[in-house]
Amino acid sequence: MAGLGLLSIGEQSLAGGQLEEPLADAVRTALSSAVANDAPPVPEFADSAARLGYQRWLAANSARLIRQKPDAHVRQEFLQTLWYESRRAGLEPALVLGLVQVESNFRKFAVSRAGARGYMQVMPFWMRILGNGDTSRLFHLQTNLRFGCVILRHYLDRERGDLFLALGRYNGSRGQAPYPSAVLAAKGRWLA
Repeated sequence: MAGLGLLSIGEQSLAGGQLEEPLADAVRTALSSAVANDAPPVPEFADSAARLGYQRWLAANSARLIRQKPDAHVRQEFLQTLWYESRRAGLEPALVLGLVQVESNFRKFAVSRAGARGYMQVMPFWMRILGNGDTSRLFHLQTNLRFGCVILRHYLDRERGDLFLALGRYNGSRGQAPYPSAVLAAKGRWLA
């Protein structure tokens, strides 16, 4: 519930302080490759137990998200894409849902005061560094979630798995507790 309180600070998102940092060529190449793969977000499962687990996750989170996304088709597409992109980046879907809740409150066209865009409040400089420079693509569902998940994975790797520091780096508030605490509190709502 702590994350929900932060969302009531008007309709402003919390993104803004993320800094553009120089990237080594190898890192830039790896990140560019990660966002360039246009694989569709179609879940594949090794067995029926995994499929059933996904279906339970989808049903539980669809019910939790109905207020923010009343259209069932839009809600399912969002959740399916988020699940796919978070798993693709090696992240927990509940963590990504918590981050989206805090960053944009599930608003596709959210823009922060600093210019961060979309569900995961991706800063436009990432499109210049890793993409084709077209910042309007950050309002595209899969593009935004893919960039956000790849960036968060990059920060987790950079911080040697320290989620608190990685979340702070994602928000531009590294070492300060309010943002990581809000995301982690929001994550709890999405654990299925």
